[in-house]
Amino acid sequence: MRTAILTDIHANLEALTACIAAAEDQKVDRFVCLGDTVGYGADPNAACDLVRSRCEFAVLGNHDAAVAGRMDYSYYYGAAREVLDWTALHLSPENMAWLKGLPYQKAEGEVIFGHASPRDPAAFEYVFALEQAEDLVTRAEKIAHLTFIGHSHLQRAFLLGETVKDVWSEKVRIEQGRKYLCSIGSCGQPRDYDPRACYGVWDDTARTVEFHRVQYSAEKTARKILEAGLSPHFARRLLHGV
Repeated sequence: MRTAILTDIHANLEALTACIAAAEDQKVDRFVCLGDTVGYGADPNAACDLVRSRCEFAVLGNHDAAVAGRMDYSYYYGAAREVLDWTALHLSPENMAWLKGLPYQKAEGEVIFGHASPRDPAAFEYVFALEQAEDLVTRAEKIAHLTFIGHSHLQRAFLLGETVKDVWSEKVRIEQGRKYLCSIGSCGQPRDYDPRACYGVWDDTARTVEFHRVQYSAEKTARKILEAGLSPHFARRLLHGV
């Protein structure tokens, strides 16, 4: 089965539709979402509606949790708090109820799908550097054969063992008997100085994880953010991938 993995959409409808179209062209069998469907962007309802209709399942991201009243976000910086408050006010009752019911993780055999570090899913810890992957190995009670996460907005892949290795490439082969953590990168707000949207494909027959990038109309998304009265900061960063 070929599973298209979306994460950190952040209410960016243009990026989401572009990633879905690109993955469909690659003949994927299903879509899943690793959280943060909302936050930062101006299309929270449209993004939630599309994820709900197209994804076999989704998990909870920290922005989803904040909007749904499932975490304290008072320590977030001002502009981030404002857009979360705005999102909560504009979200439909159906989409709010959906966010309130999302799980932190979804397990399928030896594969775990989550938003952040699997060590403590509710803590929303980051794993985007080799040192953090090493810390995960040291502190986690158990690590799955293959873990998919988002949260960092970066494409990363780590081989987890006595020696932790950065094994990222555009296609990573997953070997039996070894443990991997793959960070898919952000669909709606990449932060690696490449503004193209990210998604991944897990092929459990070929045993490969593919990392993809897609062009989309970031200018249109940025314009919607400004028209909604949200912080220009969130519009500018889309154009530069930061």
